Amino acid sequence: MHTGRVAFTLTIDCGGGGIKGSVLDEAGTMRAHPIRVPTPYPLPPELFVKTLVSLGEQLPNADRVTVGMPGMIRHGVVVATPHYVTRSGPRTRVDPELFEAWRGFDARTALADAFGLPTLVLNDAEVHGAGVVAGTGCELVLTLGTGLGCALFDGGELAPHLEMSQAPVRWGMSYDTYIGEHERRRLGDALWSRRVRNVIEGLRPVFLWDRVYLGGGNSRLITATQLARMGDDVVVVPNTAGIVGGVRAWTLGQR
Repeated sequence: MHTGRVAFTLTIDCGGGGIKGSVLDEAGTMRAHPIRVPTPYPLPPELFVKTLVSLGEQLPNADRVTVGMPGMIRHGVVVATPHYVTRSGPRTRVDPELFEAWRGFDARTALADAFGLPTLVLNDAEVHGAGVVAGTGCELVLTLGTGLGCALFDGGELAPHLEMSQAPVRWGMSYDTYIGEHERRRLGDALWSRRVRNVIEGLRPVFLWDRVYLGGGNSRLITATQLARMGDDVVVVPNTAGIVGGVRAWTLGQR
């Protein structure tokens, strides 16, 4: 383990389709090129831990670990995770045994034991948000990828997590499916971007944010026309924030 004030953080961003990670210095600068592996399915918790440790072994040594994963995570414990309980990945059938295995899984303790390092486990959008929020006012972070991720910050403090992705939005679809990757591919970027704008306008009176950040791998695919119509309080941020936020996540206050 490194000595002195500088802490090196292994940050792992876990998605429905891929798991990627890098090691950051105290300033949040990547000390190694990010490594990405496909998310394996079926994915019981034991394989999840093994996959993350294997990825970490390919990167430089670190002093601590930050993991962002999809779903409702409370104090490092998985309350629910939408993709990892399925048999073959997102939009496939839920496996009852995996559902039970993941429910109540203490991911923080399991990963801390496996890595032998202090470990922080948060929702992936929360880690993403830690890398981009200014720390003033009400700031909402939405990540667009396999589904929709959501994190809310007030004055730089992380609010309790809300699984907006699972809320119904239209035609019996959840936000996860309505603006997720499957629908983007089916509709094409132009029509999908219109849907994203409709979602932003629908959520505006709910959160009354000062600023909303759109991140995740698909945020860069929003058309310039639709982005301009969303307003100046909507900002697209790089997907690398899901890794870069791994350092600032350790300093987040939480309500």
